[in-house]
Amino acid sequence: MQERQPSPTRRRFFGGAATVGAAAAAVAVLPQVAIDAAPAPELEPRPAPERGGGYHLSDHVKHYYKTTRL
Repeated sequence: MQERQPSPTRRRFFGGAATVGAAAAAVAVLPQVAIDAAPAPELEPRPAPERGGGYHLSDHVKHYYKTTRL
């Protein structure tokens, strides 16, 4: 009787799954490295509105309005 060999694609799949599992385990065990982000530049605060609120028409708001036009 002839023994059936698994197909190469099946072997490749299980080999890849084992590799991904090992890589995930290695990343979970490694110590966390803190990324030193550059500090954000200090912006001058806007003056407070006289009658409350605080809405101002900025570029991203204008872009939003353009995308909602019918």
